[in-house]
Amino acid sequence: MTPLDAIAILLAGLAAGTINTVVGSGTLITFPTLLAFGIPPVTANVSNTIGLVPGSVSGAVGYRRELAGQRPRILRLVSASLIGGLLGGILLLVLPDGAFAAIVPALILLGLVLVVFQPRISAWVARRHDATSAAGRTHGAWWVWPAVLLTGVYGGYFGAAQGVLLMAVMGIGIDETLQRLNAVKNVLAAIVNAVAGLLFAFVADVDWKVVALIGVGSVIGGQLGASVGRRLPATALRVFIVVVGVVALLTFLVS
Repeated sequence: MTPLDAIAILLAGLAAGTINTVVGSGTLITFPTLLAFGIPPVTANVSNTIGLVPGSVSGAVGYRRELAGQRPRILRLVSASLIGGLLGGILLLVLPDGAFAAIVPALILLGLVLVVFQPRISAWVARRHDATSAAGRTHGAWWVWPAVLLTGVYGGYFGAAQGVLLMAVMGIGIDETLQRLNAVKNVLAAIVNAVAGLLFAFVADVDWKVVALIGVGSVIGGQLGASVGRRLPATALRVFIVVVGVVALLTFLVS
């Protein structure tokens, strides 16, 4: 790895940490970056997952004001994310590499669709907030827990746009402001990445230099996302993510 490669990966980690805190699609930045430097897809995925853990924690800390008073809700949903992240990580390890190479283009495409339609999803979620109180319960509708679990499976396996999925699930099923739910989203994403990353650290082929670079960058990005990121032009950020994602998709299809 050359110094320029290291700088590029560090900056990709910074961008991903910022985007994950604000939107939740940072993997669409780091994953294709790692592929561009010739890192095998599965190794890139597991190294990226571990590297983004510190950034997820950084983003959650940055949103600590919005987390106040949500401990019961978080503790309940964390159990779903733990189970889901572990199951997703196991699926990545037990399925053949060929399966990952075949599935990832579809997952990238799903992530891009979610990013493109994120404003409509958010608007729909906001309308649902106006129309229903989710029975006025702290934990929301009964289906929120299993839906968070399934989102965790997705996140443990690949994870692009995991945050968008979490915001859609919680926004529809829980009567709470979106900013406070975004804070919960950062905690749950951190849990999914952490449990899957812990599994990968012991049994998968991890590039620890990549982990360190993405980790440092994502920590800085997490703080930027919590402070400055909310003021970034959403359209420009979304276009950038989509362009990078399309490059990653084309890379897979060509290879």
